[in-house]
Amino acid sequence: MLQGTGSDVGKSVLTAALCRIARRQGLSVAPFKPQNMSNNAAACPGGGEIGRAQALQARAAGLELHTDMNPVLLKPQTDRASQLVVHGKALRAMEAADYMASRDQLMGAVMESFDRLAEKHDLIIVEGAGSPAETNLRARDIANMGFARRAGVPVCLIGDIEKGGVIASLVGTRTVIDRKDAAMIRAFLVNKFRGDPSLFEDGVREIERRTKWPSLGVIPWLPATAKLPAEDAVVLGTPSTQSGKTLKIAAPMFSRMANFDDADPLKLEPGVEFEWTRPGQPIPRDADVVILFGTKSTLGELAFMRAQGWDHDILAHARAGGRVLGICGGYQMLGQSITDPHGVDGEPGEALGLGLLDVETTMTRHKDVRPVSNAQTFIGSTTSGYVIHVGRTNGPDTDRPFATLEGERDGARNGNGRVMGTYFHGAFANNEFRRDWLEHVGHSGRSTLDYDAAVDGALDDLADGVEASVDVEALLNLAEPVGWRRDKT
Repeated sequence: MLQGTGSDVGKSVLTAALCRIARRQGLSVAPFKPQNMSNNAAACPGGGEIGRAQALQARAAGLELHTDMNPVLLKPQTDRASQLVVHGKALRAMEAADYMASRDQLMGAVMESFDRLAEKHDLIIVEGAGSPAETNLRARDIANMGFARRAGVPVCLIGDIEKGGVIASLVGTRTVIDRKDAAMIRAFLVNKFRGDPSLFEDGVREIERRTKWPSLGVIPWLPATAKLPAEDAVVLGTPSTQSGKTLKIAAPMFSRMANFDDADPLKLEPGVEFEWTRPGQPIPRDADVVILFGTKSTLGELAFMRAQGWDHDILAHARAGGRVLGICGGYQMLGQSITDPHGVDGEPGEALGLGLLDVETTMTRHKDVRPVSNAQTFIGSTTSGYVIHVGRTNGPDTDRPFATLEGERDGARNGNGRVMGTYFHGAFANNEFRRDWLEHVGHSGRSTLDYDAAVDGALDDLADGVEASVDVEALLNLAEPVGWRRDKT
């Protein structure tokens, strides 16, 4: 199990790297994250959703997605409430309350999934969440030491030197956690080092002396990570750096943005400048296309959008002939109105949308979660991806759909075709559709990007970088047989 001294220390990408390394060694390996908090989700075959980080890790392992890889998923809707997803299914408020009232009930769901995976695979690489040093959360923890102790899974602790204070974070974790929790940690890694690793040898020895844990490596900052789908909104500020740009795409950075990795293929596209607009900043006037990505709380995001003044920017952009695309929640915001009588997507209520599409949305209790293949788009090319949303959208503009998914019309386009919306995620990962869409919205060059190959190449480069800097044999040898020392308390 990889745990970290905090969030965003590299647990997700290192788990992916180890999955790819183990796969290359001929092992049947699977990723596992007991509990994830993210609005970035992936649809599994047969239905159900998991965090997109686990989807990337499954790809590294060469596996089809399965809800057992992330049995508990929390999707923040407001500052104080999250949707609870267990075994891929979004629970209603009463069901969620029953689960949250009992740590054992959630832990039971976690252990069911873990045991099923362990029966099928040679090796499980487990990713923790946040930090085990959050001792105020320890009594109800199922994501870090609560799981490690219950399942008997040895831990390697990761510290992020790029943030500064890596000695204090590793040694401090050893100091504040329970003695039995500390005994689960068998080694540590230092991640994201820039420069000559030999310059940190004294630091490594200091950590080893104070913690009594051995170091298994100092991992450099690996450029391949920039080509992988981002898990957290915290890293979205990095702008596209492609040269020779001919098309500018801007996207407002919403407060509860979901499935924003829809942007990743566009960010890698030669000849495209992709820019996130941060809160408090105007959407660039020279943007050719504005994309509104998905969100976990459409009504809340509408209010957030208006507080930034982005509604005026988007309307002015559309009036000037600019193109606008809304995906999922972004599609809903482009319509005339959104109504959520039951509060299934946040607080109950209703609001006027931007009015750029003649459609109306009503939130429903049913959540549509499924992968989709061979969708026929309005351009003529086909693509594959997934849908994951609540709500039904109807109105005259749906007579001009964005795509046909398994015989059903999806999305809408306005009369001049410059404003469009869709519930379809993942479409841009398809090379043919992405090239056709870019040409449709004004890109002057023909794309040569093979996105799937780029992601697989980045995973291989990431694995190579980890192998070169980590004692992988010693790390994988930390693994113990499932159930070797389970803690029933």
